[in-house]
This record gives sequence, structure tokens and C-alpha cells, in this order.
Amino acid sequence: MVFSSPGDVAFRIFSMPVYYYGIIMAFAVLVGCLTAYFLFKKFYSKEKAGVIIDYSPFIIFSGIIGARLYYCLVNLDYYIQFPLQIFNVRQGGLSVHGMIFVGVCAILYTAVRKKIEFWKLFDVFACGAAIGQSIGRWGNFFNSEAFGLPTDLPWKLYIPISHRPEAFIQYEYFHPTFLYESILDFIIFVVLVIILRKKNTSPGVTACAYLFLYSFVRIFIEAIRVDSALDFGTLHVAQVASVVLMILAVIFYFLLNKKSVR
Repeated sequence: MVFSSPGDVAFRIFSMPVYYYGIIMAFAVLVGCLTAYFLFKKFYSKEKAGVIIDYSPFIIFSGIIGARLYYCLVNLDYYIQFPLQIFNVRQGGLSVHGMIFVGVCAILYTAVRKKIEFWKLFDVFACGAAIGQSIGRWGNFFNSEAFGLPTDLPWKLYIPISHRPEAFIQYEYFHPTFLYESILDFIIFVVLVIILRKKNTSPGVTACAYLFLYSFVRIFIEAIRVDSALDFGTLHVAQVASVVLMILAVIFYFLLNKKSVR
């Protein structure tokens, strides 16, 4: 099976293009928020589930700002040359790590303001993020971005010459890393729901599992991607951020377990 993007424009309204990336991201956000709402309602509190709907726009907007700023920072050379492109998000350019860092801060603010346990909110939004990321990665497919090293495997991805890095200009087919991560993110979502539904699971364990599992997947994916920004020695910046999140996940997990034993 050879994957090949039909192009990044879904349709036009008069002369304005509407991009697949934007459509897919909007759908991913909607599914993620509804998932968080229904999980909170089912496993934590029916009475306070409305907070998810009320504050989702704030959390989403914060996450998008964080995702864009992080992406611009790790591609700083380009955006210094073309600063107005910072505001051009219709064709892509969002980082999941930026979304996580700023999104968690927005969740914490919501928890304090509405007097809801932070870890409960984080648990359900972690599940929503996992399924949302699984869907959202297909936006990379239509943009012909976030692909891996050249390959001749049956499930290879064709990349137009205009989207190929200069070092790989002679190659036509690449690893569809968007697909790998989409599948793995969906598996993570299933695992998180299984953890969340266990009666003896303490609040926060699901969120820690998300941080650890997603970071582990990202380290693997980044190892074969050809468009990762910035390097720290032999590691890409996304791998460094993933290692940091894995360490934090382990620390928080043990702290939560220690708290629950008391």
C-alpha cells in the first residue's frame, strides 16, 4: 500500500483555501474534549462534568498557543527571517510538547478555580489528548510532513519533491511516521481508558501513564523522522523533551502512590 497525499487544500470558499490540516485538527479537538467530558462524567463526577465543557475552549486555546510557540522556538532561524509566518497556522506547525507543557498549566488553573482535583482533570484530558493526537496526525499526511527516513516497504509514503529535505531529494518514498504515531496513540488511548476504569486506580496514575507512554513512543518516532528541529548531541529536541516528561511521569507516579499508601 503506497500512501500519497491528495494535497493540503480540501476546498475553497470563494478564493480562500480551507486546509485538510485545519479540518482534521478541529475534529481531533472536538473528539478529545467530548472524550474528556464523558470519561469525567462516568468515572469521577456527573455533577462537575460541565466544567470540562465550560473550560475546554480556554484549555484548548492555551494548548494551541503553547504548541505554536514551542514550534516557533525550535525553528527559530526560520521565524526570525519571516516573523509574520508565526501567525500562519493553517498549514501546520504545532508541537505536541508545547501543547502538553502549557495545556497542563491551563488544567491546573481550571482545577484551582473550580475547586476540582487537578489529577482528575488531567486524567481525562490525557485520554482526550491521546485520541485527539491519533486523529490529528493525519493532518501531517495531507501536508506531506512529519515523515521518516527513505524506505521501500509496502506501506511507504510518497513525498512530492517540493516537500523533501535537500539531503533526501533523490528519494520518493519514506516511512509514514504520521501513521505509526496515529496507531500508537490510539493504542495508548485504549490503555489509558483501561487504567482509568480500574476501581483501585488513584487519580493521576492515568495522566502519568499518558506522559510516559506518549514520550516513549515519541522517542522512537523521532529516531526515524527526517524533519526534527534542533539537536542536542545525538538527540533531537523532541527526544530530550520526551525524556524529561518520562522522568516527571515516574516521579509523579511514585509520589502519588506514596500519598495513597498513607
